[in-house]
Amino acid sequence: MRKNKVLGIYTFIVFAFLMIPLLIIVVTAFGEADIVQFPIKGFTLKWFSKAINSQSFVSSCLFSFKLAIGATLVALLVGVPAAYALARFTVWGKGLIKGFFLSPTIVPGTVLGFALFQVMIVKMHIPTAVGLFCGHFLIVLPYVIRIVGSSLEEFDFSMEEAAWTLGMGKIKTFFTIVLPNITSGISAAFLLAFINSFNNVPVSMFMTGPGVNTMPTTLMGYLESGFDPTVPAFSVLLMIATIGIMFVVEKTLGIAALSQ
Repeated sequence: MRKNKVLGIYTFIVFAFLMIPLLIIVVTAFGEADIVQFPIKGFTLKWFSKAINSQSFVSSCLFSFKLAIGATLVALLVGVPAAYALARFTVWGKGLIKGFFLSPTIVPGTVLGFALFQVMIVKMHIPTAVGLFCGHFLIVLPYVIRIVGSSLEEFDFSMEEAAWTLGMGKIKTFFTIVLPNITSGISAAFLLAFINSFNNVPVSMFMTGPGVNTMPTTLMGYLESGFDPTVPAFSVLLMIATIGIMFVVEKTLGIAALSQ
């Protein structure tokens, strides 16, 4: 009984630590003052209007959305077959290969961003947009391989072998037997990879340039020149969009799908 009480207190402290900053951001977005302050004085929605009408905010948000979608889709095209091969076949050096694929999650983002900048932009003179896309692809690929690989570990490959025995081709078997059984894992990988790409800061800081700005770098640049509640208001709008996405996931797949 005492252990349960201590665990409950500990859980409450952890949730409070996570939620209180978010609540402060939400509250400060409605303040009338021209600076971010808590507690707020007055109530207004003008900062939300300013955030929505800000060309830099909207354009960078759309760019980040397109970038995250593109990087995630390419990561799925590469990561799903890679996860399948690692789970299905006995590959020499499998542990080394897994470590290589997961290395971007181990290396600090700042180090990875600086290395990509030096190699792709400085040495190879690759366009900034292409280099940024490659950087985000490297960031999200490990999440796809890890999550899809976890789903494949629970998959009964005897069903695939039975389909082969009945005369179904290997490619057709993969698309009709394997993929439908790991749909939840692919969906979870897509969402997690998309969120990590959309919110990425370290790699984006090094790989952005004139005319190529992601949402996080735009917000950080705005904070350097001003400290009004426009950024909290824009953050609240992003929170609402995230809640909407999670609601759709719950109604279609169920939140349990994200833990597979």
